[in-house]
Amino acid sequence: MVDYTRRPSAPPAAPGVSLSKVTLTKGAPSVSLTKGRGAGGQMRVNLDWESGRRGLFSKGRAVGLDLGCLWETSDGRKGVVQALGNAFGSLDRPPYVLLDGDDRSGARSGGENLVVNLDHLDAIRRVLVFAYIYEGAPDWAAANGVVTLYPQGAAPIEVRLDEHAEGARSCAIALLTNSGGALTVQRDLDGAYGWGLDWTSGRK
Repeated sequence: MVDYTRRPSAPPAAPGVSLSKVTLTKGAPSVSLTKGRGAGGQMRVNLDWESGRRGLFSKGRAVGLDLGCLWETSDGRKGVVQALGNAFGSLDRPPYVLLDGDDRSGARSGGENLVVNLDHLDAIRRVLVFAYIYEGAPDWAAANGVVTLYPQGAAPIEVRLDEHAEGARSCAIALLTNSGGALTVQRDLDGAYGWGLDWTSGRK
């Protein structure tokens, strides 16, 4: 069993490879991972946030975030991995993405985690990681959320959830694209993604 409450130890760095954290920003919105340097093995995607609870006599409710992703395989199949609908995914068959659980409080030390099995990168076309506010007011600032990707053999990649549309309840965080056997991680909070899925309301 993997203990997600412990920060993963960094693997030995290859000569000339820095394992310092990479932060994706508007000025530096993407990073490329190659075989042996991040585009293989199991990559953990962690969402951590603060519950945003206010004082005892406050009328405001805590902010609850959920982590999920849209996925598309190389043969054109599409879907979603998220706690809503118990669509937790799978590592060993499509979509090769697994959500490890549902943290409803924001208090769990390990946050929420998606694991992407990049040993099946040839079967993955793209994965769009997103977060949404499941309960509480759409107040991203109160949540103070951060998503960190932990590729194997490469530096952790951080995206802070500090830009959002007013009143938005969902936030696209990072688009992972198979680029001829390499993996491109693109930060784009404003793009439109034509997955072509039919959505219905859900509860958990």
